[in-house]
Order: sequence, then C-alpha cells, then structure tokens
Amino acid sequence: MSRSSPQPAVVAVPVLVPQGRGGKRKFVTELPPQGTIDQVFLATQKQLRPNRNGQLYLQVELADRTGSVTARMWNAGDAEFSAFEEGEYVRVEGSTQVYQGNVQMIATSIQRVDPRGIDEADYRVLSGADIDQLIEELRGMAAGIRNEELRLLAESLLAEGPQLEAFKRSPAGIKHHHAYSGGLVDHVTSLARLVASVAPLYPAVDPDLLLVGVLCHDIGKTVELESEKGFSYTDPGQLLGHVLLGLEIVDEHIALVEQKRGEPFHRELAIRVKHMIASHHGHYEFGAPKLPMTLEAIALHHLDHFDAQMASTVQLMQNEASMDGGWTQYHANHGRKFFRGRDHVAPAVTAGPGDGKADRNG
Repeated sequence: MSRSSPQPAVVAVPVLVPQGRGGKRKFVTELPPQGTIDQVFLATQKQLRPNRNGQLYLQVELADRTGSVTARMWNAGDAEFSAFEEGEYVRVEGSTQVYQGNVQMIATSIQRVDPRGIDEADYRVLSGADIDQLIEELRGMAAGIRNEELRLLAESLLAEGPQLEAFKRSPAGIKHHHAYSGGLVDHVTSLARLVASVAPLYPAVDPDLLLVGVLCHDIGKTVELESEKGFSYTDPGQLLGHVLLGLEIVDEHIALVEQKRGEPFHRELAIRVKHMIASHHGHYEFGAPKLPMTLEAIALHHLDHFDAQMASTVQLMQNEASMDGGWTQYHANHGRKFFRGRDHVAPAVTAGPGDGKADRNG
C-alpha cells in the first residue's frame, strides 16, 4: 500500500535488544502463545487497514529464518506506517496471543534498527554460496539429460541472467514451506534428488521429462513473488498466479531452444512439459487447471507435495518451543499438532547445502 503523505524524519535505532528479554532470542516458531516480546524481526508485508469501526491499524508480517508471524498495532496512522519499509529490520515490542489457532502479535512499538548490528544468520536460511552450489548441482543433473531438446530447455532455464537471479532469490512460498530467500532453489534441488532416487523404480516414467518438470513447475514464482524486500505477491502474481506465469516463461525458453536448434520444438514434448506445470497442484480445489494425466505429471505432483509437507513439518518440529511435553502447538494450516516424542532421541543430521533443512533452520 502506498501513502502520499510525507514521511516523518526517522532516526535509525541501534540494536540494543537483539534478543528476547530472557536473554535468548525466540525465533518465530518458538514464540509462546502468551508472552512478552522485545526483539528484532525482518519486516515484510505491511498494510494500514481499517477495523470494523473504521479506525486504522497497522498489520505487518514479521519474519526470521524459521517463518513469519502476523503483528498488529492498534490505532496506527501514517506516521507508524511510514516509520519503516518492507525488507528492513525492526525492533518490535508487544505481546503474543492465540487467534483462530495461530500465534499472532499485538505490537505496541515498531522501530527501524541499524542493519549493521544484525546477525543475518538469524534471518536467512541459505547463504549465497549455498545457493550457488545448489545451482551447480542442478546444472550437473541437467547436463545428464539424454533428450537434446529437454537438455537445452533445462540449460536455458539455468543460464545466467535475470531469470536465474530471480530464481536464486525466490522463496517457494510465503508461509507454508521453503519460505526463505533461496527456498525455491532448495525445494527444486530436493525434488531433483528425489527424481534420481524414485524414477528408476518405475521404468515407464521418463526421468528426463520428470526432471525438466521439476525445474519448470514453480518457475512462475520468480514473477509471482516479490523477493527483494521481504516476500509478497506482485501484481502479475495476484492477477495470474504462478501456474499461468510459469507457462509463459517456459514458452519463452522453448522459443530460445528453437532458435538455437533452428527447428521447431517437438510439439507433444512441449505439451507434456507444460501439462506438468498445469497439473502439479494435483486437484482442482488446490488451484490446478488440470488434473495430472501423464505418469510424469502424477509423479511430480506427489513428489512436490511430499517435499513441501516434510520440509514444513520438520522445520516447525525442530524450531518450535514445546507446548505440552513432546507436542507442538496446534497448527491450523495442518489441522493438527505434532508429536515429537518425549524420550526418543532423533538421529543426527549431517547438513550440506540443500540437506538437513531442520539443521539449517535452527
């Protein structure tokens, strides 16, 4: 939301209280259902909204490396809205409460802080080096594709340029899974590894086609999501969504392959690739224009769902403060709480780029 009124002078506040009052920073997934908060978050989406009585309040998404939480400041106006920008670090004072099964924050103060005092490891899951290493891994897999048209399409998608830079920045989602800068690359790499393990078990599945489907299925999120200042939906993202945007992007890269080869892209092969994009959500009610109707599309849908569910659940189980012994709090988007165990000792996680999401997330 843009405001036309002039911004008041704002002085950067030094990071005096970078952690919680108890001396240890509480990450988003550790926030208690009722507690006092005084610490730094990354501000993402902000809005000035009216309540039922027409009075304005400020709503902002506050994020760190584990996720995001909605904060509201009552009786706010232009001064509070303009005191910080999306993508800046802010010190937030307030309290938490449970609303409709989710923890939210009621803020009494939100102040911009000096980013020079911030430990970015608390807010970013993947480093630039991690992401570059994952891209090289994907390029190595793409180089092994036997079908020339599919290999050139994969290489075009991973070629240096604005498209790749957007891919490297983009999350895979705003809240539910891989919701961090580089999350889309992380998610796609995990899926590519799954393809390498699962496809040989089903000889009727074309592993090359399935791998290209993995690279293409969420490519529209590079346009759907704004990823330079926090995470929010762009106008094309709101109006079209990443499925339609992804089909447009793949058509552009198919045209580049045709130009390079000097002949048309195989028509059925192009349709099979685009069908995987159109059907990867698996169900009409989940936003799929088409249901999966090829073996590769069926495989992609289930692998995509599997990785998203596992990544989001591992993240919250590893990072969230326990509400009742070995249980997490209730999560409305999952429709349940999760049992981590009381005496069970989890196996050690050896983390590398793209591996051990739980380890990287806290």
